[in-house]
Amino acid sequence: MDYQNLSLLDIGIASSLILINGVLSLLLKLDLERKLLMAAVRTVVQLLAIGYVLGWVFQHGEWYVVLPLTAAMTLIAGVSASGRGKRTYAGQQLDSIVSIWLSSWLVAAVGLFAIIGIHPWYEPQYAIPILGMILGNTLTGVSLGIERMTQELTTGRNVVEMSLALGATRWEAAQGPARQAVRAGMIPTLNQMTVVGLVSLPGMMTGQVLAGQSPIQAVRYQIIIMFLIAAGSGLGTVFAVLLTYRRLFSADHRFLAGKLLVRGAKRAG
Repeated sequence: MDYQNLSLLDIGIASSLILINGVLSLLLKLDLERKLLMAAVRTVVQLLAIGYVLGWVFQHGEWYVVLPLTAAMTLIAGVSASGRGKRTYAGQQLDSIVSIWLSSWLVAAVGLFAIIGIHPWYEPQYAIPILGMILGNTLTGVSLGIERMTQELTTGRNVVEMSLALGATRWEAAQGPARQAVRAGMIPTLNQMTVVGLVSLPGMMTGQVLAGQSPIQAVRYQIIIMFLIAAGSGLGTVFAVLLTYRRLFSADHRFLAGKLLVRGAKRAG
C-alpha cells in the first residue's frame, strides 16, 4: 500500500475534533475552553514550524546545523521541566537543565553510536528524533522527581529536622524523600513499558509502519527506543533528585528549609 499524504483539509477536519473537549468543558463547567484553544493553536504552530525546520536541517545535515538544534531542544526541555510543580528553590532551573542534558545525551550517544551505529554521528534522520523522544520522557521524570522531592521535604520537615537533631547525616535524613522522588519520576515510563504493544502502539513504531517499514523492524526499533527512554528517564530523575538534595542540605548537615518557596511567592525580606 502506498504512503497516504495528508492535505491541509485533513488537518482541519482532525483539528475540529478538539471541539469535543470544548463542549465537555462547557457542559461540566471546567473553564478549560481558553486553555484548550491555546493548546490546539500551539500544537499546530509548533509542529508546523518544526516540520519546516527539520526539512531544512535534513537538506543541510552538517554537524554545525544539527548540534545547535539538539542543544536548543535540550535547553527548552530543561527550562520546561523546571517550571512545573508547586514549590521551587534558587538554582532549580540549572539543576533541571544539567540533569536532562547529562542523562539524555549520554543515553542517546549509547543508542546512536553503540547500538544503531549511525554514520556520520550527526545524521539528523536518526539523531534528532531519537534524542527528542528521550528528552520528552526525561523531562517528565525530572519534573516529577523534583516536585516530589520538594513536596516530601516540606510535608516531612519535622521528621527530617528531628533526624538531623538526633545525629543523622544529611543523606540519612533525606534518603526517604529521595527514594519517593525517584520512584515518582520513574513510574510514568514503567507504566508505558507495561502496556506498550498491548494497549498502545508507540508513535515511532506507528510512523515506521505507516511509511511502509516491516512491522518486525519497526518493533525492533521501538524496543530499543523504549529501553533508551527508560534509561534516560531513570538517570535524569536520579541526577535531579541528587542535585535538589545538595541544594537543600548544607555540608554541615542542616536542612535549608528556607530555600524552598511556593512558586510565584516572593522571599520575605
